[in-house]
Amino acid sequence: MITETYQRADAFLFGRRTYEMFAETWGTRPEMRAHPIGVALNGAQKYVASNSLKQPSWGPVTLLAGDATTAIKELKESSPGEIQVHGSATLIRSLLAADLVDELTLLVVPILLGQGMRLFPDDGPPAALEVISSHTDAKGASVHVYRPTGQPELHPARPT
Repeated sequence: MITETYQRADAFLFGRRTYEMFAETWGTRPEMRAHPIGVALNGAQKYVASNSLKQPSWGPVTLLAGDATTAIKELKESSPGEIQVHGSATLIRSLLAADLVDELTLLVVPILLGQGMRLFPDDGPPAALEVISSHTDAKGASVHVYRPTGQPELHPARPT
């Protein structure tokens, strides 16, 4: 289920921190490189939206410096395949705000870490989502796929 999601990608887009973390895990450890997700990640084109990363080493890789929103919009227009973003909460928030997300796949693993960055900030723009699919595997991990459909229709609460 999760493996198939990674294998479906034609390219991956990362923020700097997630790129460095994935490079360390999936790009250097032989046991992770041999895993089907590692094979998908290592074989695909990677793009990194960063103004601070100077020498990305885990390739094939293209650095998207400067205005990330403009660079990613151009990338989407010139790339016919599926570009996936994993992790990279700050990047995802900027893509959602710029209406550059075609589909949102949320992987929910039944583990509470008690830390990490919120995906949806308190001051983020509202968005209506259409449910495309949702299922849970035998270990309790679930995959929820949504497609943004524009601004939500908000209705005032009615007294009961």
